[in-house]
Amino acid sequence: MTSIALAPDLQTSAHSVSAEMLARFDIAGPRYTSYPTADRFVEAFGADDYGAAARQRRLGASARSPISLYVHIPFCASLCYYCACNKIVTRHASRGREYLRYLSKEIDLHVARLGPGTPVSQLHLGGGTPTFLSDEDLADLMRMLREAFSFSASGEYAIEIDPRTVDAGRLAHLARLGFNRLSFGVQDFDPTVQQAVHRIQPAKQVFDLVAAARQLSFQSINVDLIYGLPRQSVASFDRTLAQVCELQPDRIALYAYAHLPDRFKPQRRIATSDLPYAAVKIDMLARSIAALTEAGYVYIGMDHFARPDDALAVAKRQGRLHRNFQGYSTQPDCDLIALGVSAIGHVGGTYSQNAKTLEEYYDHLDQGRLPVVRGLGLSRDDVLRRAVIMAIMCQGHVDFESIGIAHLINFPNHFATELAALGQLAADGLVQVTDHDLTVTDKGWFFVRAVAMVFDRYLQTDRKRARFSRII
Repeated sequence: MTSIALAPDLQTSAHSVSAEMLARFDIAGPRYTSYPTADRFVEAFGADDYGAAARQRRLGASARSPISLYVHIPFCASLCYYCACNKIVTRHASRGREYLRYLSKEIDLHVARLGPGTPVSQLHLGGGTPTFLSDEDLADLMRMLREAFSFSASGEYAIEIDPRTVDAGRLAHLARLGFNRLSFGVQDFDPTVQQAVHRIQPAKQVFDLVAAARQLSFQSINVDLIYGLPRQSVASFDRTLAQVCELQPDRIALYAYAHLPDRFKPQRRIATSDLPYAAVKIDMLARSIAALTEAGYVYIGMDHFARPDDALAVAKRQGRLHRNFQGYSTQPDCDLIALGVSAIGHVGGTYSQNAKTLEEYYDHLDQGRLPVVRGLGLSRDDVLRRAVIMAIMCQGHVDFESIGIAHLINFPNHFATELAALGQLAADGLVQVTDHDLTVTDKGWFFVRAVAMVFDRYLQTDRKRARFSRII
C-alpha cells in the first residue's frame, strides 16, 4: 500500500463526501481498541480464568517476554462535562493514599501468578487524573511497581497530565521517577469552549509546561484534542490547531467527541443544540488533517498524528503499528497487565476487566481475590477477525495471503460474505478491493471504523449499537 503519511488528497476527499453519505454513515460503532470489544466481555469470565492465563504465561515460552503495564488512577479534582472515563470527583487527597494501599495488594496478587521480576517495556498511567496523586504518592506507586517488575532501561513510561495540576517542579519530579513521556489534556484552547465543558486552562499555562518538559528532556510530549465539543466552530478549532502547531508537540491525539448522555451522567450538562453537526465535524477533521500534515506531522490514522522521527511514525512506516486500550501504540501485541479500578488487561488469548466501583474493587482485594469481574477467552474466529480489523485500523491495508497463511484459511472463501458487503463501500470510494487485498482510500479514512465493522461478527448479529459513539 502507498503510505498515507502526507495525505495530500484528504482535504479534497472530504469535499467529495456528500450529505447523503454523511447521513448514511452517521451511525454508532466501536473504536476498536480491541476485538472483540469490551462490551462483549462476560461475567462468566472471572479471577480464576485470569489466574489460569497468567500461570500459563509464567510456564510458557513468553514468560520472559516484556509486558505492558496500565495503572488506572480514577480521581479528579473537578468535573469535565465531556468526560466518559471512569472517574471519581473529589478534593480529598487522602483517597489517593488509600487507593495506593489497595493497588499494592493487587500488584502482589498479580506477581504471585506471573512470578517476580516480569520484564516491563511500557507503562501508562491513565485516569481520571494521575497527577491528582501527590508527589509522595506517585513516588510510592513507582517504588511498588519497580519492586514487583523489572523495568527496561529503554522502555516507554508515560503519564497523562491535567495541566491545571502540575508546574515545572512537578514535571521535574516525574522525570526523576522515570517517566519519559507526557500526555497533556488540552482538548481545546478556545475560552468559550472551555467554559462550555467546565475545563478552564489558559493556553499560556500549557505552553509554559511544554517548554519546561522540553528542558527536562522528556522523550515524547503528546497533546490531546477533541473536536465536536459544544460551541466549537470550524473557525474556532482552526485557531486551536494553529496554536497546537505553534506548540509543536511530538504527538497529537485528535478525538471525536462521543455524546452519550444516557451512559455518562456528566454529559447531560451539555446541551445537544450546542454540538456541531456531523457535516461540521467532518470539516473540522479534514481541516485538522490538512493543517497538521502541512505542519510536518505524519497522519498515523483515525485519531493520531506524530512527527516523522517519533517512534509512532516509525512504527507506522515499518508496519509495526499496534492498537490497544490506550489507542495506537508502538508495542507489538504483548500482554497488558491492568491495575486499578475498571482497568482492562490482555494476557494470552484472554481479556479481563476489574470491578468498576471502588467499593467492589476494595472488597475483592480485602478478601484476597483479584478484582477481575468479567472478561473473555478469545476463540479462533476472534483471533482471526482481530488480525483483520487491526490491519484495517493500523495500516489501512489487508493482504489476503498473509492473513490466510497465518490463520490457515482461504481468505476470499472464508470472508466471502464480508467481501461482498464491501461492495457498497467500494462504490462510495472508501475502499479498493482486489483478488489479493483491500486498501482504505484517502476518503475511506474518514469512515475507517465503518470498514472495520464489516468484519465484526458480533455486530452482524447485534444491530443495537447505541452503546457506541458515532463514527463521524
